[in-house]
Amino acid sequence: MEGMSFLETLLDGATVEWNALGEVTGYSPTRVDAAELDATSFVGVDNLLADKGGRVDASYLPNTHRLTAYEPGDILLGNIRPYLKKVWQATNSGGCSGDVLAVRILDKCKEFVSAEFLYYLLSSDEFFLYNMQHAKGAKMPRGNKAAILNYQIPVPCPENPDRSLAIQAEIVRILDTFTDLTRELTRELTARKKQYHYYRDRLLTFEDGEVEWKTLGEICENISSGKNKDKSDVGIYPVFGSTEIIGRTNNKVYDKEQILVARVGANAGRVNIAQGEYDVSDNTLIIQNKENFILKYLYYTLVNMNINRFAKGAGQPLITATQLKNIQIPVPSPEEQARIVAILDKFDTLTNSISEGLPREIALRQQQYEYYRDLLFNFPPPLTPP
Repeated sequence: MEGMSFLETLLDGATVEWNALGEVTGYSPTRVDAAELDATSFVGVDNLLADKGGRVDASYLPNTHRLTAYEPGDILLGNIRPYLKKVWQATNSGGCSGDVLAVRILDKCKEFVSAEFLYYLLSSDEFFLYNMQHAKGAKMPRGNKAAILNYQIPVPCPENPDRSLAIQAEIVRILDTFTDLTRELTRELTARKKQYHYYRDRLLTFEDGEVEWKTLGEICENISSGKNKDKSDVGIYPVFGSTEIIGRTNNKVYDKEQILVARVGANAGRVNIAQGEYDVSDNTLIIQNKENFILKYLYYTLVNMNINRFAKGAGQPLITATQLKNIQIPVPSPEEQARIVAILDKFDTLTNSISEGLPREIALRQQQYEYYRDLLFNFPPPLTPP
């Protein structure tokens, strides 16, 4: 499908009017008693998901008596930190907090503006960029309600409501196809991750006497801390830290595959593998594996053990090399280690690989959706007077 030629064919000469959002919509003027709401009908900014993820049931209920009401079809926008891109098209009635804007199509405009079409306009990156450009506040930016209503939206041939809605419906149908496919892949990825965690737990759980147990200190050459403190944005070699690569350096310190464990902070206990030529930051522990022990088996075992539970301290959790050395590790035969690794590697590729697995498919579908969305909303710009 050629995007612009398709849009031109769809419009078939129809005019396109550009209107300020406030000319066709307004903020909900209705109110609802808080006592009438529950977790499924109250929407606070915290249960709107970032990156256009919709909403989840509320984990708390409002402490005010009257709230802004929303209706099916209303577009709910998170009005704190617009860059989080929190948006949801309501499928039920309910009430929302003051940090959520309920945008409703005006009654006189419902005959030529589709709620679904409006949702795609207000979930676009262009809208969120506009919203941030007009937001107020630095630390906790808040959308400017007046500026939002000045956002310009296209409406094809509003003088012919039936044709206008038909054009909008076809655009929505195409974009829904890509959205539904992405959602289906995301659901499949969630199911596969649950399956992966189930089998990982089963494969790495052993009965008493089934395998030998040794301390991590016994099966490793050494556990030490990285030394790098001068990482930068440029350099030949990566610097690994608690969240994988965190910078660059021109000094290579390591050139063998090793397991890394975050030593301090919120990520304490996070396990990664470093490969190639690299350096390691000073907030990360390095586990040097013995030759007769399969490194990937040890990696999966440590991940499955959730070793961040060993971290000490509330404000700044810490894991020490001594703590790691004393952790008990199950030691099956090399053949069994290899079998376990082969199975878990397949699951890992499916659920985590950005080049082969479901994450790659989701990313490709999202790119495809954004490509056609941009083309389908590339309406002729407003005509300027001669």
